[in-house]
Amino acid sequence: MKTLPAIHFTDTALLDPTNPITVNLIGAGGTGHRMLTELVRMHISLQAFGKPGLQVNLFDDDIITEANRGRQMFAQTEIGHFKSVILINRINRFNGTNWKAVPERFSTKTLHLLPNTGKANIYISCVDTASARFDIAGALRKVCRDSRNDRAKPFYWMDLGNSRFTGQLVLSTLDEIKQPESERFRPVASLPKVTDEFKDLLEEVDDKDEPSCSQAEALRKQDLYINTALAVYGAELLWQLLSDGMIEHRGLFLNIKKFKTTPLKIV
Repeated sequence: MKTLPAIHFTDTALLDPTNPITVNLIGAGGTGHRMLTELVRMHISLQAFGKPGLQVNLFDDDIITEANRGRQMFAQTEIGHFKSVILINRINRFNGTNWKAVPERFSTKTLHLLPNTGKANIYISCVDTASARFDIAGALRKVCRDSRNDRAKPFYWMDLGNSRFTGQLVLSTLDEIKQPESERFRPVASLPKVTDEFKDLLEEVDDKDEPSCSQAEALRKQDLYINTALAVYGAELLWQLLSDGMIEHRGLFLNIKKFKTTPLKIV
């Protein structure tokens, strides 16, 4: 008997929405900064198809330093200001959007302070530490419990992370997504969370990483283009989810030094 290929079909609420799809982007560092740019392109492209586009909230309490300027394209005059505020103001002025900057960490301790108590349809985390990922996972569990019949019901969580030359992105569902009947595919309703599937690996990660003091030091920790490459792959996966309505991969592992990608197929 031939095995049908495993496919995940996007929740129908995200394919023909009456309101902009809400996205909480967590982290405005190297990868988050690039992902934000790709979300602008996605927003404009979705509108070109007659859809409402995206409404993005950017969460980050970090301040711009000299070490951020090369990788994240900040001006000298922006040093000392919140990354999230500078980036969102720049995008809103350029595109006429009304996206929101939240100079707070997205965590279990700050949920009650966040806009709409942290609720959104899609979450994208671009954080530096394993402990931050576990904390986000805890916050999302709480958000999901409180959002059963909410317009901002959570559907997906995409996590992106990297070391100097390698990175990974993993898309997961925050609840079972109702799948259609199919004779060609084997629909998969749930995609595992990164904190469940790779729990043991994350617990072995050393989180004691101090901020870089200079651009040169920052580049010794992370290759100049690892964040850009990872963000583009993540944006492409999200674009397939929202435009095609189905995906056969749920992420990948990337080695930019060796120009190698290993896709994570849906199983």
